[in-house]
Amino acid sequence: MNHNIKKNWYIYLTGALLLIQAAVFLVFRGESYFQIHDNLDLFMGHYEMLKKAGIWFAHGVNAPILHGISRDLFGSEFNLYNMFYILLPSYWAYLAGYAAKIAIGIFSFTLLSKDIYKERYEKYRPLILVIATAYGMIPVFPTYGIAFTSVPLIIFFLRRLYFEKDLKKRLPWYVAVFFYPLVSYFSYHGFFILSYMVLAVIILWIRDRKFPKSTFLSIVILSLGYIILEYRLFGAMLGDDTITIRTTMDHGNLTFGQAMKTAFDEFVNASFHSEDSHTYVVLLVVLIGMVIINASLIKRGEARKILTEPVNLVMLWIIFNVLIFGLYQFAPFRHLFEMLVPPLTGFEFARTAYFNTFLWYAELLLVCVRMYDCGKKNVTLLANLIVTLSVLVVMFVPQVYNDFYYTCYNQAYKVIKHKETSTVNYNEFYSVKLFEKIKEDISYDGEWSASYGMHPAILNYNGIASVDGYLGMYAQEYKDKWTKVIEPAFEGSPSISSYFLGWGARVNLISASDENTYAPLRVMDLKDRRLVCNMDELRSLDCRYIFSRIDFTNAGDAGISLIGEYTDKSSPYTIYVYKIE
Repeated sequence: MNHNIKKNWYIYLTGALLLIQAAVFLVFRGESYFQIHDNLDLFMGHYEMLKKAGIWFAHGVNAPILHGISRDLFGSEFNLYNMFYILLPSYWAYLAGYAAKIAIGIFSFTLLSKDIYKERYEKYRPLILVIATAYGMIPVFPTYGIAFTSVPLIIFFLRRLYFEKDLKKRLPWYVAVFFYPLVSYFSYHGFFILSYMVLAVIILWIRDRKFPKSTFLSIVILSLGYIILEYRLFGAMLGDDTITIRTTMDHGNLTFGQAMKTAFDEFVNASFHSEDSHTYVVLLVVLIGMVIINASLIKRGEARKILTEPVNLVMLWIIFNVLIFGLYQFAPFRHLFEMLVPPLTGFEFARTAYFNTFLWYAELLLVCVRMYDCGKKNVTLLANLIVTLSVLVVMFVPQVYNDFYYTCYNQAYKVIKHKETSTVNYNEFYSVKLFEKIKEDISYDGEWSASYGMHPAILNYNGIASVDGYLGMYAQEYKDKWTKVIEPAFEGSPSISSYFLGWGARVNLISASDENTYAPLRVMDLKDRRLVCNMDELRSLDCRYIFSRIDFTNAGDAGISLIGEYTDKSSPYTIYVYKIE
């Protein structure tokens, strides 16, 4: 028994970690603490809105958000993650996406490793499985988590096409490439994958002195796959001449020095949506490993191999990605690119850094494989310890989207402190029972509404049509209209007004005293309890109700009347419903 445990330690380790994660979410379910910022306040509300409105598959219709905008702006129905929300209740869809991200990460990383190492795979299997599990569990942007962890899959497909000489045997891999967008997303990864493939064609053509037809054809097929499976996105980008907020967003105006510092910070820490936990173990191990590997090459008189050493080549790719991330915020560089390719104005080229989530763990594997190859038992044990620490860091160190950690933390806090934390869980955030009670009481029938003291996504999730909302691409004309609505509050809210004017994706009523009016806190305690906005402009949007967590002190002066104050034992909210006269 002990021998069996020792031999299969990596299976018991990864299996135990995955079972612990599953147990936590299955036990707490709707009382789990999922990241709210850029998660529950965004896509979850949109997807439930599409389901309640019955427009997931509809065409030529508007969604009940931002006073009615095209349903095409909310993602394709031909995407694995979105399919979960079409088929399952929202909470279970979220968990299905969470599980699929992990499963696809483990599967794709292992599959690619097996293809590369072939007969040596069994020797490195402990390293591969543990690192693959760490990679699958990286706490990245949940909605596009599958897109992050499926990157090794497309590399595997392209390798099979490149090495397979028989056209008949290539056909299944071409089909796989075409359908890869089902687990990817063009704006986050697809554009860059295609760009890297173009670069690969050039490099292979030079190296092999032969045009790589299979790789070139793959570019065409993958492009068609994205266009067809994400037809709504391409229709919105290329088939609609509406000027959107993407063209006026402030993407940063750093000096060159500041841009390089930003690139260095990205190299060390990773950015908000792609925090992959590489900072704590992986970074140090990889850098030390690089020094030792390159020093040994020089010592053996094989310095020329430094140029072809895989560890060095992957690191160059990582550095290239973070340089683009920094330079994107250097206006001269960004404007030059936008001048050369006008249709891509406002496109987030900084997303090259998203590929480093895979590259860092690929580097870790390359370094640890070298440790296995040295043949020393102590070094092999050290490699096992390193990969074990890497997976434990991913699972237990707090990162923005580490839902497992925050669920454990908040639930433990309640048990130990005998009181609630300041934040809210999934069920509490949306407070479905409370809003059902409100809608029934006021006989709600699709009237346009606005929110105050909470995210508009709460209205969207509960089937309430909103004139406000959160969306990264909508008509600039509507932003100009909303600017007039909230302009009276600008003088007292310099930071909030600057945030809206410079970005504009969050459309909501704002405080006249620079206070955050949508923080997802259990207790919303604003000092300024006035509603300050242009009511005539708000009325012109047919807005009938304001759902607020604040009882306004100037309701009469603002031209609104309180029609109800609502609570429910399942919710921490008190909702004041105002009718616009």
